[in-house]
Amino acid sequence: MPTKKSKSIIPSEELIWAYSQGIFPMSEESDSEDVIWYTAIKRGVIPMDGFKVSKNVKQRIKQGKFKVTIDKAFKKVMKACAERESTWISGIIIRSYYELFKLGYAHSVEIWSEDGSELIGGLYGASLGQAFFGESMFKRQADADKIALYFAHKWLRENNFQLWDTQFWTPHLSQFGCIEIDAEDYQERLKAAIK
Repeated sequence: MPTKKSKSIIPSEELIWAYSQGIFPMSEESDSEDVIWYTAIKRGVIPMDGFKVSKNVKQRIKQGKFKVTIDKAFKKVMKACAERESTWISGIIIRSYYELFKLGYAHSVEIWSEDGSELIGGLYGASLGQAFFGESMFKRQADADKIALYFAHKWLRENNFQLWDTQFWTPHLSQFGCIEIDAEDYQERLKAAIK
């Protein structure tokens, strides 16, 4: 059951503890300073050996008409993810995760235009041990979010991550290999990954 809390920032130690329990915060509206804590009874995960992208995306990656960075524009990625009609990424969420990022517990993948001048896609999430908790992604050009997922997977594999948590299963995420598991299975995977 979600619980509501109001403050100007979520302390990093509170966020870290919450993720270690499979709990994550969201705001109801973009201008809200309240957060609601959630846990999913059914959890979406992308198995590290089950990630996939379409042939079209692979072709775009092969063409390489973009630049990729990791952890170079975390706050910009968060703000871009919040630029939509309805969002749970409020000011308190951005401030709190930026503090988490500065401590090394959050990461971003940035996709830039070929000349490196424009941020065209990306994603961010929190990390704990060998678990990565994907939070949100965005695109300003076709497939830039999918390219970000591809490079996120590459980075996670290179850094020996065991768990890629997407919070919820969606038909959109299923095309990348996302599956739905029950809470008990998730908790076992989480404990093993954050040891």
